Amino acid sequence: MKLLVVGASYRTAPVATLEQLAVPPADLTRTLDRLVAQPYVAEAVLVSTCNRVEVYAAVTGFHGGLGDICAVLAEQAGAPPAALAAHLYVHYDAAAVDHVFRVATGLDSMVVGEAQILGQLRDAYHSASGADSAGRLLHELMQQALRVGKRAHAETNIDRAGQSVVTAALDLAAGLLDGDLTGRPAMVVGAGAMGSLGVATLSRLGAGPLTVTNRGAERAVRLAESYGATAVPMTGLVEALSTVDIVVAATAATEPVLTRDVVTRALARRDAARGPLVLLDLAVPRDVEEGVAALPGVEVIDIDRMAGILADGPATADAAEVARIVAGEVEAFLSWLRGADVAPTVAALRGRADDVVTAELRRLAQRRPDLTDDQRAEVARTVHRVVQRLLHQPTVRVRQLAAEPGGDQYAALLRELFDLQVPQTSPVDTVPDVVEAEIVMPADTTPPTGGAR
Repeated sequence: MKLLVVGASYRTAPVATLEQLAVPPADLTRTLDRLVAQPYVAEAVLVSTCNRVEVYAAVTGFHGGLGDICAVLAEQAGAPPAALAAHLYVHYDAAAVDHVFRVATGLDSMVVGEAQILGQLRDAYHSASGADSAGRLLHELMQQALRVGKRAHAETNIDRAGQSVVTAALDLAAGLLDGDLTGRPAMVVGAGAMGSLGVATLSRLGAGPLTVTNRGAERAVRLAESYGATAVPMTGLVEALSTVDIVVAATAATEPVLTRDVVTRALARRDAARGPLVLLDLAVPRDVEEGVAALPGVEVIDIDRMAGILADGPATADAAEVARIVAGEVEAFLSWLRGADVAPTVAALRGRADDVVTAELRRLAQRRPDLTDDQRAEVARTVHRVVQRLLHQPTVRVRQLAAEPGGDQYAALLRELFDLQVPQTSPVDTVPDVVEAEIVMPADTTPPTGGAR
């Protein structure tokens, strides 16, 4: 079994493509079921956030697994695989582990070091566990990824590089509003995790008064009460928009909430002398309808705009330290993985030894019927002890050697020497040294052979 990551992020895809690929919470279990129903996909975890959609999978073959995952993503997007190919990337085997750990530590985030991704990964893992789509390999991978993410934040100051996407977006908004959000009336549309973070961040920055609206009124009321804000019904969206300077939109709606008509009516009631109405669209699919940005007196900051501004942010010493942590943790995980890979061979060797002992004891019983039950039992114990002592050191040593780079050769040698029939979890996999690459065509028969990025 090998690890395969296929996905798209703000680095490779515009918001329009991420919108197509995004999996709403209501569809998550169905999509996970669809993934593990594919011939080459044994396990799957699906991460769908505002700036990435990724599938982490345990597959029995590189080509088959890639084709299966791309087919499901294409189905989700309602587009042919070829249309998505330019925006998808692939990480395989060791590079897959490295990518997942980099995601968990915030190194791959739009805002380097943001900690929100840890909660998003935890949610994705819990969803996969609930859907029974994560098996032994992905359980181990996700648990270690979450641990590595926590370690990075505990042992370094990577958090200084950026608290969250919300913080970064509000920093950009401040630049459009005389550099200060203090005393600026603001509204948050959505009361989920991102909306809650929006209210908390606006409150911390001194913005106010704060208004919260959500399709589920009870959640809006609870969130508003926690921060001394005011909850308003969605039916009052136009009136509320006309009274604020900043809007953080972060719902899970499948259609835009802030339509051109809604924003136009709000602008008609709003005093233009207050400056622009800044809309932070942090949702995928988008909450702000396309075309709203063209309205006079409106500034829209969405994922595309943030990616363009933040992509070239300077690397920090903390990010370099986290990268070193990731490198060490990746090697430790790969060592565990190599050791786990040799386990079936060791089990087969011990099974072969047990079969030989059993056959010889049966022959002894036929040739020496005069032996008492106690004598036969003593002979059996003696022979088993001899075999166990003979196998102990070689099996311990092969596990140690298997944990080293290239250790799979030792398991293969054991299978050859003792003619062991060990079930192969990846019989069609002939790509042991893949690092990472972008997809040229999802159905391409030539696996990636080097780092594209």
